[in-house]
Amino acid sequence: MNETNETPQMNINWFPGHMAKAQRMIRENLKLVDVVIELVDARLPISSANPVINDIIENKPRVVALNKADLAEPDWTERWIAEFRSRGLQVVALDSMTGKGAKTLVSRVEQLASTKINSLIAKGINPRAVRAMILGIPNVGKSSLINRLLGTATVRTADKPGVTRGKQWIKIGKNLELLDTPGVLWPKFEDPEVGFKLAVTGAINDEVYDMEKVMAKFLTFLQENYSERLIERYKLTPPLPQDSAELLKVIGAKRGCLRSGGIVDEEKVRRIILNEFRAGKLGRFTLDDIK
Repeated sequence: MNETNETPQMNINWFPGHMAKAQRMIRENLKLVDVVIELVDARLPISSANPVINDIIENKPRVVALNKADLAEPDWTERWIAEFRSRGLQVVALDSMTGKGAKTLVSRVEQLASTKINSLIAKGINPRAVRAMILGIPNVGKSSLINRLLGTATVRTADKPGVTRGKQWIKIGKNLELLDTPGVLWPKFEDPEVGFKLAVTGAINDEVYDMEKVMAKFLTFLQENYSERLIERYKLTPPLPQDSAELLKVIGAKRGCLRSGGIVDEEKVRRIILNEFRAGKLGRFTLDDIK
């Protein structure tokens, strides 16, 4: 992601009490599983990776799953796959709409657990299903992935962070048991850019940050790097205003978001742009660069 110039700086943090409790639950249950599935957002593979997870799982076998790859730029997803592999990690890209990659993920999990399962068999213990724990930040798609693997919608999901509150064991076929866990962020984002990216992609509750500042920064980013997408989506006439506030009004006028007297309903326009970005209607984006 190219950083924007002269945009508002902000410090966004969101760590409700249930997240601290979830961290403790994850630590307590880690000994029960053979493999950890770390689910991250393919649009921001590093910014959506909870740094606390490395400390929690220690040497437990891990698969990194790049979810929502259908919303990320394909060439960047390939570059990120290569990057994670260079770090010695197993990695799989997942399409959140079609479920492409889900079977590969299950195969990788079973492969990583084979040493443990074979060891149990060698000790005369009857073979059991592989046990895996899914970890990730809020709204990264854990429950939706499980529903895809199950082929049914039995796990509670919602398009907002913080829905899954307690642990759930889910049986996937004969050979895999998944422990779903609540989405967990970390207490403080050291880099303000991380908080910004998590906000626009929906990992942070929209009610806890300054929507006006975040969207001003985001519109500046779009204007500087993806102006053609804004022009196409909102039927705008180039050149676009460089000022984010003016650009917001232009988009609002085109969308008919007007109050009495012809005044643009700015809050409504912000919501429209944000929701359309999250739904992929502005195109595919990757916000994290490889450094």
